[in-house]
Amino acid sequence: MKKVRKAIIPAAGLGTRFLPATKAIAKEMLPIVDKPTIQFIVEEAIASGIEDILVVTGKGKRPIEDHFDANLALEQNLAEKNKTELLALVEATTAINLHFIRQKHPLGLGHAVLQAKAFVGDEPFIVMLGDDIMEDKVPLTKQLIDDYEQTQASTLAVMKVPHNETSKYGIINPNKEVSKGLYDVNSFVEKPKPEDAPSDLAIIGRYLLKPEIFEILENQTPGAGNEIQLTDAIDSLNKIQRVFAHEFTGKRYDVGDKLGMVEANVEMGLKHPEIGEELKAYIKRLAATL
Repeated sequence: MKKVRKAIIPAAGLGTRFLPATKAIAKEMLPIVDKPTIQFIVEEAIASGIEDILVVTGKGKRPIEDHFDANLALEQNLAEKNKTELLALVEATTAINLHFIRQKHPLGLGHAVLQAKAFVGDEPFIVMLGDDIMEDKVPLTKQLIDDYEQTQASTLAVMKVPHNETSKYGIINPNKEVSKGLYDVNSFVEKPKPEDAPSDLAIIGRYLLKPEIFEILENQTPGAGNEIQLTDAIDSLNKIQRVFAHEFTGKRYDVGDKLGMVEANVEMGLKHPEIGEELKAYIKRLAATL
């Protein structure tokens, strides 16, 4: 059995939901307190044992590359001023085996994943969407890898969502629960209307896929939004080999949504060692005035 060593982070989207902030900055670089959102994704990958990461970018995403590159002038300045803690934070962003490729045309998530075919080769791999930050005792990516080591099958992360929100997600039609939180799946449906949704289990931003998905993506016709939909390709893959769904029960922050981004900043700010206590006191004062 081949080890899961590689991850793909699609980061080519325009970030229109965060305009005007994203007019001149990549949405993946928007901070949660003091850390860009994409760094949370990269750190999850590393904590899960991933060795190589490919970031699929687009126009205007050069700041992502710069963030994970060395900044010798800054590092020298921090060293000279003996700011060792800040220096360690900066150096930590460069100790990662990152690769970059551009998605030249915005043809959907499936098309973005297809850009990684040469990088992945014939190995199983992880897709990690930057809009979802996951918190749990065991990283969600590691949970998927643990499942793969048992099943040797592609496995998607899913989470229960309100039934009236199924049209925002890919939804699974589960067959049976083969073990606690792990489902055999009949089919996958991209953004069904609530009345058509086969369940409330929505695909969230982590996928462990086998390389056979690439041949399907290469031959797939555009789906919803006239884009190459990854969910459609996974449904086709499920017809020739088993695909499982792993139910995530940890904390999910949807930082592709304005309210979700604010919630992430507040909740992570409360845990932050520098500002946590002051922020808690401020919230209490603010609540007293509402």
